[in-house]
Amino acid sequence: MYGHSEHRTTAPEPSASSVKIVISGGFGVGKTTFIGAISEIEPLATEAAMTEVSVGVDDPGMRAEKTTTTVALDFGRITLDRTLVLYLFGTPGQERFEFLWDDLLDGALGGVIMVDTSRVEDCYPVLDYFEQRNTPFVAAINRFAGEPHFDLEEVREALDLDESVHMVECDARDRESVKEVLVALLEQVLLHRLAGPGHLVAS
Repeated sequence: MYGHSEHRTTAPEPSASSVKIVISGGFGVGKTTFIGAISEIEPLATEAAMTEVSVGVDDPGMRAEKTTTTVALDFGRITLDRTLVLYLFGTPGQERFEFLWDDLLDGALGGVIMVDTSRVEDCYPVLDYFEQRNTPFVAAINRFAGEPHFDLEEVREALDLDESVHMVECDARDRESVKEVLVALLEQVLLHRLAGPGHLVAS
């Protein structure tokens, strides 16, 4: 006779959900560096060398050491746990690539708009774009070495940002700093959804 065997059933592993986050901002603000600091895979970066043709068009400003520019997108990935994966898409900063923004922002949970305090005007078009689409975002002030330090409220005033927009300082080279920015964004997205479409939320 055969003995009775126990048949144990295990619950299937939950499938991972993917979330799209857009990293945007002006030219040379640190978007590629931001994604590279946190991505668990080798980031995909579509960068091209800056040539004499771009002089007067792609102005590095105080970033004279910058020799390349993103011409399509940057891409990175972060696995938070077995159920959630973040995909990061970095936009090109120049307005002439604005035609790519629609595709990159389509389906995005939210965005990080990076700000260089030495050229705050560069992120005005991006801020307008996100606000017009009612896409939740946080403003991340990337601190560059050797530059004057401005309080967040001073930067808010310069950007003419509503009090509902969350602002945070960051170092785009530092993984922990980048992680804090992404956590702030997820909190902002949650508040945005709780408030409902078209409503402002206090940060």
